[in-house]
Amino acid sequence: MSIPDELIEEVRQRADIVEIISEHTRLKRSGRTFRGPCPLHGGEGPNFSVDPGKGFYKCFVCGEGGSVFTFLQKHLGMSFPEAVRDVAARVGIEIPDPRERRDDAPDPNAPFHEVNAFAADWFRRQLREDAGRGAREYLQRRGIGEAAVERFGLGWAPEAWNALGDAARKHGITNEMLLALGLAKEPQKGGREPYDTFRGRLIFPIEDVGGRVVAFGGRVIGAVEEHVPKYLNSPESPVYHKGRMLYGLGWSRGAIRRAESALVVEGYMDYVSLAAHGVENVVAPLGTALTAEQADLIARYAPQAILLYDSDTAGLKATFRSGDELLRAGVEVLVATLPEGEDPDSLVRARGAAALQHYLKDAVDVLERKIQILERRDYFGSLKGTRQAIDALLPTVRAASDEVVRGLYVARIAERTGIPRETLEHEVAEAAGRDTRPTGAADRRQRSTGRRAEDFAQRAPKAETRPERILLLLLLRDESLLERAAMDLSPEHFTVPEFRTIFEELLHLQRDPEGRWLEAFPRELIPLVEDLRGDPEAESLNPAEEFYLESLRSILLRAYDARLEELKRESAIAPPEQAIQLLREQLEIQRKIAEQNLTGRRKSGSLRPSSS
Repeated sequence: MSIPDELIEEVRQRADIVEIISEHTRLKRSGRTFRGPCPLHGGEGPNFSVDPGKGFYKCFVCGEGGSVFTFLQKHLGMSFPEAVRDVAARVGIEIPDPRERRDDAPDPNAPFHEVNAFAADWFRRQLREDAGRGAREYLQRRGIGEAAVERFGLGWAPEAWNALGDAARKHGITNEMLLALGLAKEPQKGGREPYDTFRGRLIFPIEDVGGRVVAFGGRVIGAVEEHVPKYLNSPESPVYHKGRMLYGLGWSRGAIRRAESALVVEGYMDYVSLAAHGVENVVAPLGTALTAEQADLIARYAPQAILLYDSDTAGLKATFRSGDELLRAGVEVLVATLPEGEDPDSLVRARGAAALQHYLKDAVDVLERKIQILERRDYFGSLKGTRQAIDALLPTVRAASDEVVRGLYVARIAERTGIPRETLEHEVAEAAGRDTRPTGAADRRQRSTGRRAEDFAQRAPKAETRPERILLLLLLRDESLLERAAMDLSPEHFTVPEFRTIFEELLHLQRDPEGRWLEAFPRELIPLVEDLRGDPEAESLNPAEEFYLESLRSILLRAYDARLEELKRESAIAPPEQAIQLLREQLEIQRKIAEQNLTGRRKSGSLRPSSS
């Protein structure tokens, strides 16, 4: 049975040729194309070009070229129908063929995807029932029409305590599955069924780029008590890692590539509202600050990002944190400033998409936006203020992975402050030596510059990095701990860029255990990995379970302590209303520390297993 031409073309258009070929060679953006070594003839120079706009690749040495299907045929020996079906499966298009031989090995995550699909369908149906009338009226007031509701699979979680749980159990879904996916929570007192996580909320299904629902976000639509969060998000699960995904990327990646620019907004509603009004090249983080992985995803699709966050204190902090991550990923970062009291959603509802374009055209570079804010607050009016302004600007300078951009930033600061350029360059170098990047921020430039293991060992601050090192010693020795570590930690918990990268690669190896695994690591890190594998200390880490738990506690506690210190500093200068909110967050962190039994490990620096 042949595959219809129109279906082949749909698969080709929806395919991410860069993502697929990146699985077989390292590609780096070069203007509108991506360049790297040719995986077909085994070249080493950047002679292999992939053009995502046209959907073609070309090697200028061996002469091979073609579509994503051609690549899979040439490189993996697939037939044309096999290549089309392989790509179709990636993008969520089903091509039925009764003669197709199916793999006997089941997908271990299939049950999770089935439960998420059931929940997404159930939420959608509730929106159409009488109980969802208020939510439908709310969406109409927000300018979200039926087409957008259908396109993004919006739903409604009723107020009832166990509505989803009861429906799921009747469908044969266990409480354990609901709990594992964060769709239900354990009751505070024993003897009762788990209760629904999402109640009385508008539901936004979160999909991967293949169109499978992996998680949910819920938004309240009416007045609630002050302690109730406006948004509630699914926790991490076997199929959902929020720091590695972007809301709406599966829908928007084509538009982002065509525009060569990604608009980054704060949340689901901003995304859906813009898309409903015809603004397609949008993505949103998933309830967290933009991570290194999310910045890399954006860099894969566009050379430029425009940040469209709120202009309040929290929004500005998120803007500049996200801006620095995007600069590290090699993206040009602009900041659009909306009128006071407006956000992207309210602006397009009131004045249409054309009004938004005006502010996008006036977007300024992220460093220039910082300078504007510092000028408005009169930081440059005194010696002390200028010193503080420079301290605020230099992290953005250092984040820029492009040497030319970094030079332009230094020149701009020198022009504004009158400080000699050489002095500023010395400050940048000093900051780099102190490694003052935010916790968990990976430096992508290290992949190309290289570093010997012994150089790293001399630089690493042992007291802070020892728990990370011990954990890697355990993971490299005992693969059974890797699955637990993937659930307990994210790469953002690692403060040392090299350790962070090794942990990321180990997570990938967990999914692909075949082949010469050591070669999967960046070339410059292989000596460090070999040193860790051969470290005799690993043999003394017995019992491994206790050393694993102790390292985990130390790493988690360090992250909490850092946030507490930051909150204390902010509280000292915050207005009374904001200080109350900051105090509430401090109390919540302290509750989590106690809940996870971390209090006994504070500042001990010890990795000895506990006697209890």
